[in-house]
Amino acid sequence: MSGRARFEDRVMYQGDVWVRLDTLPRLLAEGWRRTLMSGGVVSVVRTPFQWAMGSPVIEIETGGYMGDVGLYVPEVQLREALVLLGDGEDGAPPT
Repeated sequence: MSGRARFEDRVMYQGDVWVRLDTLPRLLAEGWRRTLMSGGVVSVVRTPFQWAMGSPVIEIETGGYMGDVGLYVPEVQLREALVLLGDGEDGAPPT
């Protein structure tokens, strides 16, 4: 078994269905979140410990959890998110 964190593909969060774009290192996920935010897409990061709606800069600067996280967007914004991240054709997130 690998040490990579595992997150569900679809989850209920705050009363809505959210879809996992990918599981990736925290710093990369935060970069993708900035791209999504600039395009008007809401996103949330899920660590093994909690959900994070905002980028917890203090956590990053102080060496908080930097391992793999799940990056989620609302299901209703999935297509927009994929286009913003550079993939609008087959529905799969960019690699």
